Amino acid sequence: MRYTAGNKLAKKGRTQLARMFGKYKLLQRIAIGGMAEIFVARRTGMEGFQKTIVIKRIRPQLSKQTSFVNMFLNEAKLAAGLNHSRIAQIYDLGCIGDSYFIAMEYINGRDMRMVVPKAEKMGIVFPLEYSLKIAREICEGLYYAHRKVDGQGQPLRIVHRDVTPENVMVSFSGEVKILDFGIAKAENLVSETQAGQIKGKLAYLSPEQISGKSVDRRSDLFSLGTVLYEWVSGHSLFSGRTDMEVYQNVVSGKIYPPSYFREDIPEEVEDILMKALSRNREERYQTAWDMQYDIDQFLARHEFNPTNIHLSNFMRQIFADELADSKVPDELGPDDADSFISDDESDDEEQERQGTSPAKQTPGGIVLPVPELADPPHEFRSITLDIETEEFDRLLTIAKRNQVNLTDFIKDVLRHYTKYLS
Repeated sequence: MRYTAGNKLAKKGRTQLARMFGKYKLLQRIAIGGMAEIFVARRTGMEGFQKTIVIKRIRPQLSKQTSFVNMFLNEAKLAAGLNHSRIAQIYDLGCIGDSYFIAMEYINGRDMRMVVPKAEKMGIVFPLEYSLKIAREICEGLYYAHRKVDGQGQPLRIVHRDVTPENVMVSFSGEVKILDFGIAKAENLVSETQAGQIKGKLAYLSPEQISGKSVDRRSDLFSLGTVLYEWVSGHSLFSGRTDMEVYQNVVSGKIYPPSYFREDIPEEVEDILMKALSRNREERYQTAWDMQYDIDQFLARHEFNPTNIHLSNFMRQIFADELADSKVPDELGPDDADSFISDDESDDEEQERQGTSPAKQTPGGIVLPVPELADPPHEFRSITLDIETEEFDRLLTIAKRNQVNLTDFIKDVLRHYTKYLS
């Protein structure tokens, strides 16, 4: 069995090729979940036209569930009508063979579930100003979606339902985008059908959502409050050893002001967070615009009000190693798909190789003063390891036990080893 550092998986004796999916060429599978698998793909056209996109393809077993398919299509059609710079665009929706799919905007960046830990790993406390900037951009996208009306001027009452760090993408050009608008409702249906309860990111749900009550736009604002609280304070607002503990904390647990964890948090920022996190939705921000206004007022008076250029510079600094060491899909040639995972490779096997549960793994002025970053190496090289299946399984077991990605684990082992070569 061969494992190549850089998130490229292969089996000996198998040629990996891009696969056509209707009019799309699937280049690389980047995530697998209970509802769908996600690919970087390319659409080609006349005179050499090419566009890199993302395909979210519904798992085959779900395509047979009429209730899920109907809800998925209805929610996706609503989301496809959203056209805003803060929301990842949906280009296409359809069915090829037995597979329903969405074609979405490809964003060259990282989701916030990856950004904050990356900064912390480098000894950088994620800057308050960037947390607020990203939150105000999310508010802008939410406000647009919450106010969307149909052709007759009737409110569509769109609610995201899944405002979490992994659904907030920051591009390397400094743009902020909300992912998966409107799809969470269908995804919850899958979870309820399979397990009889709401699964997923419980710690970011509003009290009314986690309790199974009706939700409106104010539910998204509570979820945004939990996300912003985490970025600002460095601590998850609601946690627990079991789903039931998380549920109880969301519904009735004590909400400590963020200054409990960080004394330097300005009073105005604390006020914004505590208002967004009111369990009584009548006392919460009533619209995303209200929350955005308060954030904007604070940043306008603050000594540093970051722009997209600042955020872009910060992103490129902390991910400099990955940008230099990776080949992002935008750089793939028409026939260059050596990192594509073929369809006949089982999902279970793919998840095991990753070393963790399914998760998204997407590629990759004035600067806010932060601890000085080490210069990235001037040259990056890839290493291919030929190892026996038994050895591979042992490495995988160790990676799982330490809750790290197998690629990162192997890289870490090599870094520790090279210390003794000098």
